[in-house]
Formats: sequence, structure tokens, C-alpha cells
Amino acid sequence: MSEDQLPDPDAGVQEPGRHPLRPSLNPWFLAALAGLVLIPAIRPLLRFEPDPPQVLRQLPQWRLVDQNGEAFGSDDLAGEVYVASFLFTRCATVCPRLTASLRRLERRYREEGVEGVRLVSFTVDPEYDTPERLRDYAGSRSIDLERWSLLTGAEPEVRSVVVDGFALPMGERLDLAGGLVDVAHAARLALVDRDGGVRGYYGSDAVGLDEVFHRTRQVLAE
Repeated sequence: MSEDQLPDPDAGVQEPGRHPLRPSLNPWFLAALAGLVLIPAIRPLLRFEPDPPQVLRQLPQWRLVDQNGEAFGSDDLAGEVYVASFLFTRCATVCPRLTASLRRLERRYREEGVEGVRLVSFTVDPEYDTPERLRDYAGSRSIDLERWSLLTGAEPEVRSVVVDGFALPMGERLDLAGGLVDVAHAARLALVDRDGGVRGYYGSDAVGLDEVFHRTRQVLAE
């Protein structure tokens, strides 16, 4: 066999750096790319919209007095959604923060165009909180009385609304040192529907305010 007929020992062997390049696709890259395509398409299906809150209890008919000294009661709120709160003007602890939270809630309703909701605050110290004092309190706290009412009345009548109606605590007034007073009460907000049904109780912190805001919109949409 001649040298020309001998097999080439280098035949079929590619020199380093001379083999053709094949594109390599990282599986993680492919998964991420698929996610970018699919997520926008299925996002509407992933949204969770909770059902409107159910009626927890039905408020009885009630009638008190507002900051103008005029009779004000459940009949005046018939057909309206409102957020109820409970405070007293001499409160030096939770009430100032509660009032500030309510002002933020009212401002958010206004800024986001939520119409048809009112704020109603019941004093738990009605013997001291006369209509005049409630009006002064509203002025000192920049409360918008166009959509926010502050209510007082005879102590038994107020207690009946708070304790029997809303099922919330209302303690006896305690006289403390230095002329301070205290009345144990709930610093929670109650959402009431157009028919006087309590739809939920919420905290007055940022989380609670956000929840009552969205729940209000649900109840208004019914």
C-alpha cells in the first residue's frame, strides 16, 4: 500500500477552536422568557376580589343630638353608608390619634372621588360632651362637618347605641389625678350599610384604614 493510500491519522479530528459553534440556551433563561409572556396574559385571572362583607348585626332605631344641638338619629342616616367611631373630647390617649386617622380616611374618600359615605362619631362621655363642646372639638381638629357628625345625648341613650347596638364596650367615667378623666371604649371603626346593618369592625391603624376604605367602596357598589 502506497503512502497515498494510507489512512490519514488526523482525518475526522477537528482542530481546537475550529469546530462549528452551536447556540446554547439556558433553561432558566427560557423559563424567565416564558414568564414574561404568560404573566401579563393570566394576570386578570389571578386577581382575588373578596366578596362584600356580610351583615354582622342590625342596629336598632336610635336618636341622639348632633354638634349643632339638633336631633339626629338612624332615620337621618337611612339610605347612607357611614363609618362609626367612638371617642370623647377630654381623651388624652387614643382619641387624638383616632381622630387623626379618621381625617386621613375622610381625605382619601374625597381625593379618590368616593361619594355617598359619612363619618359619625359617638361620644362616650355624653355628660361632659355637650353639643357646644363637640363643635369646639370639631373646630380644633379641622373636622369637615359637611360629611362628619359628632353625636351626644343622655347617657343611657348613648350607652344603648354603643353597647346594645354596636356591641362595643363603654365603661364608666373615671376621674383621675390632675383633672384627667378616662372612659374605657373601643378605638375601632364600624362600617354601617344603607339599611343600618353593621358590615365590619376595623382598626384605626394604616392597615385598618385601608381595609375599611376598600370595604366601603364594595358596600357603596351594592
